[in-house]
Formats: sequence, structure tokens, C-alpha cells
Amino acid sequence: MNASSPRLTVVTLGVRDFQASVRFYEALGFVRKMRATGDEVAFFDAGGVVLALFRWDQLAEDAAISAMPVPAAFRGSTVAWNCASRLEVDAAFVRALEAGAKLLKAAHATSWGGYSGYFADPDGHAWEIVHAPGFSFSPEGRLILPD
Repeated sequence: MNASSPRLTVVTLGVRDFQASVRFYEALGFVRKMRATGDEVAFFDAGGVVLALFRWDQLAEDAAISAMPVPAAFRGSTVAWNCASRLEVDAAFVRALEAGAKLLKAAHATSWGGYSGYFADPDGHAWEIVHAPGFSFSPEGRLILPD
């Protein structure tokens, strides 16, 4: 691997209630790893990418961006959880809602032949749960894009 090639390796979400967010993501099934930073940052194995949680104000300060006002509107990005089937999408929604997610848009057949919906985590980060035809998974569960 060429170190200068771009790779998405970590997605860090700013959270207002650190402990509640850690519990939420653990309830979704993410496994927390590397606790060397204690409760400053939480790192979760996300199947080839790391999901990190960092307190909202501290993440904003680290990125040199104003922390206020906290946006209530769309933030310009979503995080996706791809599934191998529509049944997996439905099961993932049950799990997310039981963990405390807010339903944004129920899973439905899409115009492009897929099946998807959206939920928000406790801090309002939008997640899509989706089955996309043509996408497959490696034996380790990593998403494989078609050519």
C-alpha cells in the first residue's frame, strides 16, 4: 500500500453525552477497542474502518471549527450501514431503534432497486441502513464495490 494513497480509516463523530453515546454504539453491536485514551475518545471496530466518538466541543476545538451553534438541520453527510439483504436491513432497524435511535425515514424500496432508510443517533448523526444490489461482502464482512 502506498502511504500517500487516500484511505478512509476513521470516522469521528462529535457527541454531547459521551457515556450515553458509547452505550448506544455498544448496543448497536460495535465493539469498543483500544482504551489507551480512557474516556477521552472511544474507538470501535467498524469492519475495516474505525468509528470514533469524541466530545463535541473537544472535536470542534481540535479541528479549529466553532462548536456552536450545534446544527439542528442536515449536516451534509451520512454514515451508511450496508446489509446483504432486505431482511438484514429490517433487523438492523429493529436493533437501532431498540438501542435508542430516532427513526428518520422507514426502510423502503428505492428508485435504484435498493432498500434503505435512515435513523439518527443520540447526537443527530444520520445513518442510512441499506441493501444495494450489486454490492457484495468479503468473508470478513467488508463491502465490495462492483466494477
